Amino acid sequence: MAENKVTAITELDQSHYRTKVYAGGHFIYADEPEDIGGTDEGMTPAALLLASLGSCTAITLRMYADRKGIALEAVKIHLAIENKEEELSKDTRISMKMEFEGDLSTAQRQRLLEIADKCPIHKILTNPIAIETVVE
Repeated sequence: MAENKVTAITELDQSHYRTKVYAGGHFIYADEPEDIGGTDEGMTPAALLLASLGSCTAITLRMYADRKGIALEAVKIHLAIENKEEELSKDTRISMKMEFEGDLSTAQRQRLLEIADKCPIHKILTNPIAIETVVE
């Protein structure tokens, strides 16, 4: 049986900071703003991290609402990293504000709030992470 892995490949040549990102047959750019030498042709790495958390949370909520027959019409998630990237530490905080649309009871809204913290990316980010780096 194949090992269950999520993989990505990033490539950076001499294009300053514009980085090609490949994953699961898809392609995007990551970049930095022009004022620090990038081309601003893609999201910053920190924005990609927030996008990953937000999209995972939204998908998790949609799956739950569909499975439970909850009338969740739409969800919008606002995210921010509370520290500048160069100041990140173990005290870094990500704020997440969710907006739900649909005919939802108070109990359903509360349950959706609980489910939001169960998305896989949230679990990864709130647990110790080990990164093993090698050079080939």
